[in-house]
Amino acid sequence: METPLCPKCQSEHSYEDRGNLVCALCAHEWNPKEEKAVAEAAAPVFKDAYGNILQDGDTITVNKDLKIKGSSSVVKVGTKVKNIRLMDSGDGHDIACKIPGIGEINLKSEFVKKA
Repeated sequence: METPLCPKCQSEHSYEDRGNLVCALCAHEWNPKEEKAVAEAAAPVFKDAYGNILQDGDTITVNKDLKIKGSSSVVKVGTKVKNIRLMDSGDGHDIACKIPGIGEINLKSEFVKKA
């Protein structure tokens, strides 16, 4: 069995001791089960304008006319978008999708409703 890298110093020299893992270089101790739970809890949660939780592959409806920068196109209210992908970008555009007639676009979750 291969032990995971130390989360503190990234050393591969770790060993198991009474259910915990210990790094031989920096002496950091951690519980791999707790580490996994913390990582899952830290994952971002994306919500639509009404507080519904969004997931990859969901279908959404645009709830506001959205002008596209650098184009004369507009995404109209009620446009249905299937198979969205969620991403954690720093600019607030957290939905990547393909809108028929417009193409690939990123949307903010505050302007959509889960269908």
